Amino acid sequence: MNLVELDQALRKLRLSGMADVLEARLQQAQVEQMVPIDLVAALVSDELLRRQGRLLERRHKQARFRDPDRSLDSFDFAFNKKIDRALVFELATARFVAQREDALLIGPPGTGKSHIAQAIGRAAIQQGYRVLYREAHTFLEELAEATLADTRKAYLAELTRVPLLIIDDLGMRKLPHTAAEDLLELIMRRYERASTVLTSNRPVDDWGKLLGDTAAVTALLDRLLHHAHVLKCGPRSWRTKVQTALRRQDAVK
Repeated sequence: MNLVELDQALRKLRLSGMADVLEARLQQAQVEQMVPIDLVAALVSDELLRRQGRLLERRHKQARFRDPDRSLDSFDFAFNKKIDRALVFELATARFVAQREDALLIGPPGTGKSHIAQAIGRAAIQQGYRVLYREAHTFLEELAEATLADTRKAYLAELTRVPLLIIDDLGMRKLPHTAAEDLLELIMRRYERASTVLTSNRPVDDWGKLLGDTAAVTALLDRLLHHAHVLKCGPRSWRTKVQTALRRQDAVK
């Protein structure tokens, strides 16, 4: 079997990670006089790295982050110095996912809740977990569509199985009258089975008014907060800072 035939055989076996570097590795083996087992080990390592990279890429796409480039490296903790940095980085280890705990991020709009939540989601993917991200209104819209299509049970089952679910921006938009019951059903299904990160610009004391069902909200919070890490974000808004800076620039001009 010559080099071309070997390349084709590797690709038929879906070993493209090996195939892509085969010629380079063979040349390296000749130059460095590698023993056969070292050559094979290098090729296997190349294949594993390729598969790991593709898996991470696929899981990032499946997560459907609104801002897929968000990371803790790009978050300016100095802007809001009261944010519990230690808690943020502890959540980024994904140990809370392994322990099936939850996290609640609370603070005014523009204080970095979504940034931190998505960064934690990305970190969890790097740790080997599947993650799904949904804005609160998107989740409720998808659930309503699934109910009409008679696929509600399957849709909720999908969201129940994922190790980390991020529900973002609760309170940013007007919610349907079924929101409290729908969120309660989701949290009950995931309670002590999988981890949920929920962000909101409204304090939990306002959730009864926000969702319009005090009894359902009480039951929801009872489960959500039982094993939850609570992170308070703010008080300063990034968007207000940017708008103020732009107005100052315009005034100078």
